Amino acid sequence: MVHRYLNNGYYIVLDVNSGSVHNVDKLVYDLLEIYEELSDENKLNQNLIVSKALNSGFKYEMSDDDGKLVPAGEEDIKEAVGEITELIKGGMLYTKDVYENAIEKFLEQPSLVKALCLHIAHDCNLRCKYCFAEEGEYHGRRCLMSYETGKKALDFLVANSGVRKNLEVDFFGGEPLMNFKVVKDLVRYGRSIEKENNKRFRFTLTTNGTYLNDEIMEFANKEMSNLVLSIDGRKEVNDAMRPMAGGKGTYDIIVPKFIKAANSRDQMNYYVRGTYTHFNLDFSEDVLHLADLGFKQISVEPVVAPKDEAYALKEEDLPILLEQYDILAKEMLKRSKEGRAFNFFHFMIDLDGGPCVYKRLSGCGAGCEYLAVTPWGDLYPCHQFVGEEQFKLGDVDNGIQKTELSKQFRGSNVYTKEKCQNCFAKFYCSGGCAANSYHFSGSINGSYDVGCELQKKRIECAIMMKVAKMEEEENEE
Repeated sequence: MVHRYLNNGYYIVLDVNSGSVHNVDKLVYDLLEIYEELSDENKLNQNLIVSKALNSGFKYEMSDDDGKLVPAGEEDIKEAVGEITELIKGGMLYTKDVYENAIEKFLEQPSLVKALCLHIAHDCNLRCKYCFAEEGEYHGRRCLMSYETGKKALDFLVANSGVRKNLEVDFFGGEPLMNFKVVKDLVRYGRSIEKENNKRFRFTLTTNGTYLNDEIMEFANKEMSNLVLSIDGRKEVNDAMRPMAGGKGTYDIIVPKFIKAANSRDQMNYYVRGTYTHFNLDFSEDVLHLADLGFKQISVEPVVAPKDEAYALKEEDLPILLEQYDILAKEMLKRSKEGRAFNFFHFMIDLDGGPCVYKRLSGCGAGCEYLAVTPWGDLYPCHQFVGEEQFKLGDVDNGIQKTELSKQFRGSNVYTKEKCQNCFAKFYCSGGCAANSYHFSGSINGSYDVGCELQKKRIECAIMMKVAKMEEEENEE
């Protein structure tokens, strides 16, 4: 499978199965359309392809030494077809899918739990309008996790992680800093059992920032491998969607704290993380606003909400949103050249290595490798399923009891999802979010179509940026 697209003046060709990315000229780009109709054998028949090109009636063009498009002659076409042939023979174009058997081997291996999302607080002092956690209640009751329940959760993780050494634990909410003492106590307990169990905990804290102070920042900088700071961008955008319980905006409260926190971590190992909605379709302005404040690690993500919510993204919003990602990518390249670079989470992809094969096929591991734990110790596939009783897998006292449900999540991958089969993005997004798929299609093997379109655009922009930077480096040599 090959995906071709034009972005920011670059003619980009992605060989989906090998992951090879080619920055080609217009002649090669246009000629590849002929190949889509050919058998694997005929893709190597250069005479046939040249003949089809010459008799197609299409006016092929190529770039001259000055970069201007000029008509391509027969010899130019022959040379371009020869280049394409070499790429095919070299295993960099029209390669076969060799991964489907890998997922079978993955499913034969024992299932290990590698990460927990600890719902340390089902309570929050904010009233974010798009909050899927219902102001921290998650379809249930307000509650803070006890030390005893959290301790059992960490013990469960250690006991079910097999030989894996590195374990992930995210302190989540609601607002986890409403239960900061238990956070500290659990980190202390986790550190106390690492050596004897040959484990290493990587703790993360996700916070709205209102309770941040010097003591908490000092603790986070010592113990938290990552810090997620929630802010939606511009003051008017953030305060409209993320007010305090009394209606007061939070921007002026959190921005100074977030800047101090980011700088105290040397602008590394954190994210300012926001959500854009139908009310701020020009979300690139929010990303750039955060960059202008000095943040270097930024994530602003699309809201996922029922269609009847006024703030929900709609299909008719897609053209604007797709353009916003293009605008953002171009501006990021410009700022990088000016020495003002920053990272945008959804544009960060690794073209050389990237996630292991199993992760590319099966995704985040929700329901098997990754679990969410409620304040009272119930286990769910992830934080977005918490409170939906049919997805309760078990609890920290008895472990996973709905083993068949867990197997369903483990067995969900890009080959079980119909809409992934012919999608160029499948090995980058790994089939997308199971919770979004379920909530919009009724099945974890379904799809969330708006989310898919946005993900594909993000991947195209990310690859374009890699191509642009590689070209820039080559020109400097």
